[in-house]
Amino acid sequence: MQKNIQLNRRNFLVNAGVSIAAATIVPGQAQGLSIGSNSDSASEQLSWAAVRAQFDLMSRDHIHLSSFFLTSHPRPVREAIERHRRAIDENPFEYIEKNMFEMPGKIQAAVSEYLGGKPEEIAITNSTTMGLALVYHGLPLKSGQEILTTAHDHFVHHEAIRLSAERAGAMVKKIALFDDIKAVSESEIIGRIKNSITSKTRVVGITWVHSGTGLKLPVRAIANSIAEANKDRAESDRILLVVDGVHGFGVEDETVAEMGADFFIAGTHKWIFGPRGTGIVWAKRENWKMLRMIFPAFAIEPFSAWINDRKLNVPTQASWITQGGFHAFEYEWALPAAFAFHKQIGRSRIAGQIRNLNDQCKEGLAAMRHVKLYTPRGNRLSSGLICFEIEGMRSGEVVKRLLAHRIIASTSPYKESYARLAPSLLNTPAEIETALKHINALA
Repeated sequence: MQKNIQLNRRNFLVNAGVSIAAATIVPGQAQGLSIGSNSDSASEQLSWAAVRAQFDLMSRDHIHLSSFFLTSHPRPVREAIERHRRAIDENPFEYIEKNMFEMPGKIQAAVSEYLGGKPEEIAITNSTTMGLALVYHGLPLKSGQEILTTAHDHFVHHEAIRLSAERAGAMVKKIALFDDIKAVSESEIIGRIKNSITSKTRVVGITWVHSGTGLKLPVRAIANSIAEANKDRAESDRILLVVDGVHGFGVEDETVAEMGADFFIAGTHKWIFGPRGTGIVWAKRENWKMLRMIFPAFAIEPFSAWINDRKLNVPTQASWITQGGFHAFEYEWALPAAFAFHKQIGRSRIAGQIRNLNDQCKEGLAAMRHVKLYTPRGNRLSSGLICFEIEGMRSGEVVKRLLAHRIIASTSPYKESYARLAPSLLNTPAEIETALKHINALA
């Protein structure tokens, strides 16, 4: 029998030529802000002007209402990226070797503290798209089982479902959650999902905040309804709730780990202000156990099994789902700086500010006769995205005309495409009023 080979940090790196993403953020350096160490008092000291000043936007004469698309790095994140880049350039082998076994340490710890879970429940990815693919292709779907999703989800969610279902021989069912978004209600959404579940349903895939209309789903209530449907099901047939959470993550003051999702996926380079090319997947430990690995994982257990020519008998862990290979480590390792930035500002303050700006914008749009607002008013069924139409004008033309006034809007990438605004921490009430003035002039 082959002798078991002992692994240590150095021979794992030398033999495998690998690195696991880790964070080596020095707290004071990562924050990059001269405010107190107590997060509550610090958040009171940090004005919104000070927050906006952290972003290195060259086009300061523009009103940025599409910052959800891809973030401008705030100063603490820029500095963390540069610090890691410089260290890697100066001595790639030693710096990577020194830090590779910090995973699942500082990155996972920073993410889990924010969403209320545990470090070992976090997988690091490069985007929402990657996270969705890893989860759906890792699920133990069987021929004849069904994935239930909605007609309102984004292309990448639908494609991850389609590709996974085709591979497994499973079926896909898409349902509409409402007939008229102006009359949409929480009970209607929950009822339509509940009534569409059958004995074949194995997964329900939803999106927390729809990028096509700005509708925010009541995830906790949906999860409770699914839990009720699971009462008489065997564990192998339990319905799993998969949530694309990217446009609520960093906006809503929610404890993600307590929302009831089985898998929660989000990019962190949007509302979280994380390094570009980063994302996360959260799931409880028992849910990770059911997933198949899709990529080779640069982790001790899989490598040890390979090098000793034995079967990997340990249940799947979150860190094994993170794809192996060399990454843009200077970006990945800077992710804790983004969560530190959020913590300094205060999650409830962030949610309140975004809510106030969005309410101001929605109420202004709703008062215009030539505007049709598609996003529900208030914050119970909406979040940080606002979708609307101007009578007699294509959405692309609306965006073009606003840009002529240095207002950056966007269009929603769906068959029915609307103009879209997303007031964020980069904006002021005065900027929202300016945008509304120009939209009103488009009558």
